[in-house]
Amino acid sequence: MEDAGIITQNAAILDTAAIGMAITSIVEVHLTDERSATVDAAKALFRDAPEVQQCYYVTGGISFVLVIVSRDMVTYEAATRRLFAQNEAVASFRSLIALDRVKAGAEIVVP
Repeated sequence: MEDAGIITQNAAILDTAAIGMAITSIVEVHLTDERSATVDAAKALFRDAPEVQQCYYVTGGISFVLVIVSRDMVTYEAATRRLFAQNEAVASFRSLIALDRVKAGAEIVVP
């Protein structure tokens, strides 16, 4: 399946608390516009940010959904300032702090 390009990556799901990353946040990001240059710059910024674990460019009124892990609220605030508040391409963002990771990863059954 790897040779066919069906499996694109193998990844481990870590216990974030065990590695000192106590805060998991799901962040909705709304860009100022959806021009290619704006979107491409945001993709590059989010792709290169080590605290961004997942990043999705989406439809439905927001531009991106990110999953961010941080050591504590101080480091999380620093990340939000750098990635969103000081970024003129970001019109707004909303953080949802995870209380518990109920499920991560999924078994996909291929018929």
